[in-house]
Amino acid sequence: MTQPIYLDHAATTPVREAVMEAMAPYFGARFGNPSSVHRWGREARVALDEARERVATCLGAHADEVCFTSGGTEGDNFAILGTWRAMRGGARVAAMTTPIEHKAVLAAVHQVAQEGGEERLVPVDANGRVTAEAFARLCDERTAIASVMWVNNEVGVVQDVPALAEAAKAVGAIFHTDAVQAFGKVPVNAQATPFDLLAISGHKLGAPKGIGALFIRRGTPLAPMFHGGSQDRGRRPGTENVAFAVGLATAAELTLAEHATEHARLSALRDRFERLLAAQLPDVVIHGAGATRAPHISNVSVPGMSSEALLMALDLRGIACSAGSACQSGSTSASHVLTAMGVAPDIANSALRLSFGALSTEACVDRTVEALTALASKARAPQAVFETVDF
Repeated sequence: MTQPIYLDHAATTPVREAVMEAMAPYFGARFGNPSSVHRWGREARVALDEARERVATCLGAHADEVCFTSGGTEGDNFAILGTWRAMRGGARVAAMTTPIEHKAVLAAVHQVAQEGGEERLVPVDANGRVTAEAFARLCDERTAIASVMWVNNEVGVVQDVPALAEAAKAVGAIFHTDAVQAFGKVPVNAQATPFDLLAISGHKLGAPKGIGALFIRRGTPLAPMFHGGSQDRGRRPGTENVAFAVGLATAAELTLAEHATEHARLSALRDRFERLLAAQLPDVVIHGAGATRAPHISNVSVPGMSSEALLMALDLRGIACSAGSACQSGSTSASHVLTAMGVAPDIANSALRLSFGALSTEACVDRTVEALTALASKARAPQAVFETVDF
């Protein structure tokens, strides 16, 4: 039987064996509540504190600047709404972002507007880049928080976060970046880049779903999203998930240790895929190809073909990919990212996102190119109707 191919690592990744081994004791003998004062609680507290310190080291941060979350969506909401609410009532009323963000960021900025603030969207160019000029036009003395995703989750375009963070700092605005797709793919270091808030998610790194972290630079105004106990200095009350925090720390360390080799390997796989596909299908459109991209994401359109039908046909052949963000699965509308980049609706509606990772090989790439070529040939045959072709 032909082995299935998983090319959706930007949606989620398999949990690493080393991560499962590191977490296992905290599901068993070391089950204590880290807020308890007895030996079981103290043991859990030590593990939690060590995990926080390890994640902080990976981010170039201090341990007290790391707040564990349930993942990227919570981190993004906490950063944007927490900052705006903490600053509410002053002269800074605006929350700004770009139209190509993850829906967690876009929805949080929209919520700011619902609560009486001002919503601002910075346009992007045809390659999905935020220019310094466009950012500067909207980031001013009335801006409370600006949020720009470091690596786009659909097309892989890398933003110049260091320059944008500096521009926000120059006018006194707080700067947040969604680094869910960036951590481990591009250099992320709080000592080198003046971002104030940064969100990561464990399940993109080989940790379980349901754990992430928000970097909160010392002195950043932030109102809590939840209310209750004093855990995490009152920023996120509730009993901490010790096992998953340990898992996130382990995955983060392994991801950084592999960065150089994995960057080269994934870049080679992405480039091989795009080169072979373009050789077979010369009219293929590679989105964001004119910008710097992270190595693990390729977003392509084959004109005249339907994303939805392609995904189903590939799945029947044992190949898993997506049409964009996993959070948008089931949507029949064109990608908001491609739309904001000015991509025509018919091209946007034929887009596929393939994302490479631990399970990806050259053989996977070659088989996927062969499958896409065969599907395109069959669909484009005389009198063929793509939606009714038996794949």
